Formats: sequence, C-alpha cells, structure tokens
Amino acid sequence: MIVSYRQEDGTVEEVSTDDLSAIESSVIESATGLDWDDVDTALRHQAPTAMRAVLWVFRKRQQPTLRFSEFDLPGWKRRTKAQLEYAEIFDMVEALMKNPEMTDELVEGMTKHMRVMAYDPADVDRAFDEAAPKAQAAATPPEPAPSPDAASETSSTSTGL
Repeated sequence: MIVSYRQEDGTVEEVSTDDLSAIESSVIESATGLDWDDVDTALRHQAPTAMRAVLWVFRKRQQPTLRFSEFDLPGWKRRTKAQLEYAEIFDMVEALMKNPEMTDELVEGMTKHMRVMAYDPADVDRAFDEAAPKAQAAATPPEPAPSPDAASETSSTSTGL
C-alpha cells in the first residue's frame, strides 16, 4: 500500500508499506493494537489510525523520538489516503480468476473498485493481462508427451527404413 499525506503547502509525502522493515511493521502493530493483516485491511478502508501509524513510522526514521501519541495529521480526511500497489492488485486479480464462483458482474464490480483504490489505475489492466496467461495455463492440461515407441517409429519412417 502507498500511504500519502498532502501537506498544507501542497507537497505530498508518499510511503510504501513494502519499504517497511519487520521491526517497523511490528511497531505499527503495537501502536495500533492490530495484527498486520488487520492493519492492511484498515488501510484498505482508509482508517485514520492505520494510515497515521504508517506515516509515523517513516517519520521516525528522521525523528527517532517522535511519539505516536503526539503525531497528528491535520485535515487527515481530505489529505490522507492509502492506495493499492501493483503487487496487491495482481494478487487480487489472481484470486478473482481462480474463483469459479465469480460472475462477470462481480469481476466488473471488483475491477472498478480496484481502479478507484489503485495508486496507478492502469495497473489493474496490466494485472489482468499478466494474470490471464497463468490462469489459462492452469486451466489447460498439458498435452501428454509422446511415448518412446512413437518417437522411434517416427524416426524410422522418416529415414525410409
């Protein structure tokens, strides 16, 4: 997830949860009282505490004494957002394509939602394009290899023996 905060002067601070260390992720869990999966879900729901915690941990890199209880994001509702990165979109697309209960209408609805949540909406189409060959390969059983006898028959007939 990319979490961004637009400052009063218009500059935007953007950070990626992919750049967190394991210790930083644990610090976020402790600060929010959530397991990482719940932090991820909270970010997808634009929960202020989760977004604030991610930004706080990155700011602590420059300001090690910064306390979570003192870290605030004025105007957070208008200025802060969490958006999906390509890897997350790709995982979602793969899960959609593997689910036999997905109807075209549900996929279309999820696709629209992913575009709204995506940092780069073009990543949604890219993920579908890249996941499609994998889904087709998994659905199509491989053709059986020719038997050794068939290979020797072919070679003998091709030589005219």
